[in-house]
Amino acid sequence: MRGPVAGVDEAGRGPIAGPVVAAAAILTPPQFRVLLREGLDDSKKLSERARERLFLRMAELGVVWRAQAASHARIDSTNILRAALWAMSRAVMALPQNPGLVVVDGTCLVPGIPPTMQIAMPKADAKVPAVMAASVVAKVLRDRVMKSLDRLYPEWGFAKHKGYPTKAHRLTTDLLGPSPVHRLSFGGYKKWPT
Repeated sequence: MRGPVAGVDEAGRGPIAGPVVAAAAILTPPQFRVLLREGLDDSKKLSERARERLFLRMAELGVVWRAQAASHARIDSTNILRAALWAMSRAVMALPQNPGLVVVDGTCLVPGIPPTMQIAMPKADAKVPAVMAASVVAKVLRDRVMKSLDRLYPEWGFAKHKGYPTKAHRLTTDLLGPSPVHRLSFGGYKKWPT
């Protein structure tokens, strides 16, 4: 008998600072039904408050999930895609039960998992329940990391923009230079001194 479906997603590919966080999640049908009634969806369509509420509800329901962060240093040394796929692979392999199928949000398969056991599906975070759950976990955990980094480096305002290249964030980095957690390989920020 095949194992359950695991959904895999990441949060934080677009920011210019902080880690990328991947999560893998397995939902039972009863868990999905409860979470769907309570608003489970692609994390990008949910408010921060709704994501936090669903994350806590998943804990109450005993949803199985694992997550892995790839640091800004790993991102700079490999590239964002490789770092995200590495984190996805680690999250899946950390699951306490072997999935029969891994559904990956995006177009790339996860390294280290047999290709016959996975499907890469664009926009899976809006279609597949386990991927929706993984997207919520990844986003909540990454946002929490960025809030913690804000306490260490308050000048850059990570709690507000979570490391995304907003106008205010770019202005601050132009003025102050990079923080210790900025991704130096990203775009115009390659000019930053190291």
